[in-house]
Amino acid sequence: MSTWDLNQTEVTEFIILGFSNHQNFKSLLFVVFLLIYLVTLLGNLTLLTVMSIDSRLHTPMYFFLSNLAFVDICLTSCTLPKILAILLTDNKFISFRACMTQLYLLFSFASVEFFQLCAMAYDRYVAICNPLRYSVIMNKRVCILLTAISWTLGFLDGLPQSVTVSNFSFCGHNVIDHLFCDFHAILKLSCSDTSSLELLMHTLNACLASVSVLFILTSYAQIISTILKIQNVERRRKAFSTCSSHLTVVSIYSATVFFAYLRPQSKNATTFDKLSDSLYNTLIPMLNPLIYSLRNKDVKAALMKITQGRTKH
Repeated sequence: MSTWDLNQTEVTEFIILGFSNHQNFKSLLFVVFLLIYLVTLLGNLTLLTVMSIDSRLHTPMYFFLSNLAFVDICLTSCTLPKILAILLTDNKFISFRACMTQLYLLFSFASVEFFQLCAMAYDRYVAICNPLRYSVIMNKRVCILLTAISWTLGFLDGLPQSVTVSNFSFCGHNVIDHLFCDFHAILKLSCSDTSSLELLMHTLNACLASVSVLFILTSYAQIISTILKIQNVERRRKAFSTCSSHLTVVSIYSATVFFAYLRPQSKNATTFDKLSDSLYNTLIPMLNPLIYSLRNKDVKAALMKITQGRTKH
């Protein structure tokens, strides 16, 4: 095939290599990823069920937590079913359109999660710094509005990069050396000039992550300052406990996203690179419900109540 013919080749599908270098561990990897997915679904669906059944959890904080659980299910479902299918059937093909859709959804749900964490930080700020006005400020309309803004901004944030990538030329190169349609892995295949998009993407992500983290840190600076002024030791401990789970989730999620998208990219993706880039959309959605349920007395009490009720019947 001539050079001209190669340049005109239109890519209609991609091949996701996944763990091609570890064929001997394919069965083990399938079991590990399947367990991660099942635990993620079970954990988040349990949270959603408990918070919908127990009327004591019909508060702004648990409304935002329910939305976070739903986002986690969506985020992990973008990649894990395809990863499992590749490990089970060894069919590594994915259509161009499906790959671009996966890329867009990954960007979008990751952004929605960040914005949702910001809304949760604001909720905790109002609850602790303005407790007497909490029910007035964080009314149902405000909660729905903040969540709608999170989803809207998240899906708008995913558009520029995804649309631009989908219009790039790939000149017949279609082997993605990753576990899913990763942004950087796709850019390596393009024969278009991707430098401007990479600069735009890094700038947008850095700004988004920095503004979000700065907002959360500012909220928590005010929260901690207020808590330290509380004289009653028990009230102070309770105030800290209501924020600790959220702060833990924010810290872990921010660290993984920053590491995945803002670190220098190696020329050839190693197994470590693939796994580390997958943390924010596989492991974090699994850990979130565990962190919130294990460290939250209200959720544990509601879960115990539902469990005991079913046992009696």
